[in-house]
Amino acid sequence: MNKQDLEALESGDESKASQVLQVFVDKHSQTFDLQFLTSSGQWTRIWTALFLYLKKPGSSIHMQCLATLRICSRDKTYINDCLQDDQFDALLSVANIGARSYKATNAVQIEALKCLCNLVFQSTKCQDMCLRNAAVEGIVNRLKTYKEQMTEYEIYFFDMKLLFLITALNTDVRTKVRDDYHGLTYLVETLDVIMKSNDTKELFDKEVDLINEVLKVLFNLTVRNPTTVSTEEEEESQFNRLAIVIHELILYRTRSKEKLNELRTNIINLLTSIPTACYCELIVQVPDEASNVKHYEGYNMEAVDILIDYLKEKFEGGREKLTQYEILSPVLTDLVKCVKCSPVMRRYIRGIILPPLRDVKKRPEEGSELRNHLCKLLTNPATQLADLSAELLFILCKENVGRMIKYTGYGNAAGLFANRGLLAGRSNPIADYSSDSEDSDTEEYKQIQDKINPVLGCYEPPHPNPLEGRSDEQKEYEAMELVNLIDKLHRTGVIKPCKIGDDGRPEPVDHILELQEEIPEQQRAHKRKT
Repeated sequence: MNKQDLEALESGDESKASQVLQVFVDKHSQTFDLQFLTSSGQWTRIWTALFLYLKKPGSSIHMQCLATLRICSRDKTYINDCLQDDQFDALLSVANIGARSYKATNAVQIEALKCLCNLVFQSTKCQDMCLRNAAVEGIVNRLKTYKEQMTEYEIYFFDMKLLFLITALNTDVRTKVRDDYHGLTYLVETLDVIMKSNDTKELFDKEVDLINEVLKVLFNLTVRNPTTVSTEEEEESQFNRLAIVIHELILYRTRSKEKLNELRTNIINLLTSIPTACYCELIVQVPDEASNVKHYEGYNMEAVDILIDYLKEKFEGGREKLTQYEILSPVLTDLVKCVKCSPVMRRYIRGIILPPLRDVKKRPEEGSELRNHLCKLLTNPATQLADLSAELLFILCKENVGRMIKYTGYGNAAGLFANRGLLAGRSNPIADYSSDSEDSDTEEYKQIQDKINPVLGCYEPPHPNPLEGRSDEQKEYEAMELVNLIDKLHRTGVIKPCKIGDDGRPEPVDHILELQEEIPEQQRAHKRKT
């Protein structure tokens, strides 16, 4: 803006200001680098002038002011310095979620909500204001009216986007929304209303967009927070209701595969914050004659199938390792909770992930089956991902060390065994599983069982003895050379040799020769097993 434009804007004359603002919006609607405004001092003058009109309930240029403010809010340089409480309250009033209502048109309310989203995202001061002002209460109050459909869809959409940003960036607000305003209840009701309005169980794109924003807010509210004041009884009731709604929602279809993936990703993310005990709501009993649904042991397993199919799809996508954790971690967490919650789900998932072994000539981590992908994760540098994969496989093996070695190989599972004190081969003494054998070794497995290398977890063809043809003196020389090399690596700190302690965990040794003390005990343990 030139000097005359700024003076016209600051004059308070709406007709002059309207012309200046319209030219500015038309010219800079796609401008994101606003250094030309911040470096010249124009940004602060424009900001202050805009609120001369936004504070007037009957102003005719609210739309142009908000469009200009939205452009200015793309640069956060001076927002914290310039933003005042009364200015923020004025925006809330224009958006019809403030202490006062300006009764603005739907288009103006939507534009005001867009500005508020930008400001909350850009300004820590704005995030703190949301803890004291009427923003959160106003959004929740409007959400209560969703059942009557009294407000335009886009307003609800940007309400949810704003509430998501507030609860994501200011964790103190979460307790206020959840406990003071019962936000969890109203958000779940909103999901329920949207689903019940679709007899065909197929969602329109705009419905998916709104549901996704609601799911993201629900995730923020259900993540464990030490300031939560809800009683255990209230929480259990809320989470059970949420799990029931999620079970229904995950079965809905969308108009495009892209929208379906977005919806299921947000559902799976939300499921991670739901207590394990509530996962039983993901399967429902069905009568034996119900042939139109996939059932297992009398339960509908469609929701579990969707989780497994989602995991398969993500494995087959071949994502970069940097993004693997955020993509795979939620669905693996959900599956771990499924198998912990219900023996029926554990047996069903085990039949898919760990079917009876047939191809034992390839390493467990080689191949395209789910077992292969999960075994590959056991040695992933992202330790949280490796731990999730290990926990899922170990529970599917009923926490039996021998069975885990059979399906994954000792080398892949060594990290899990070390962490749990199971390196000596003992199974988890506190594991409580049904006594039925769920193992049925195939003929292919039995034929070469004695030739399977337990460290690799697969058949290993016979190798020629590298010491064949050497004298006893040469063998002894090579053995001592190896001892000396290992001792050197130990002394220089490159490696730290260890033995298995009484607790089943690795225990460092002071000298490499201490390992010899373990040999008789290992031999006795081997004889007991065989």
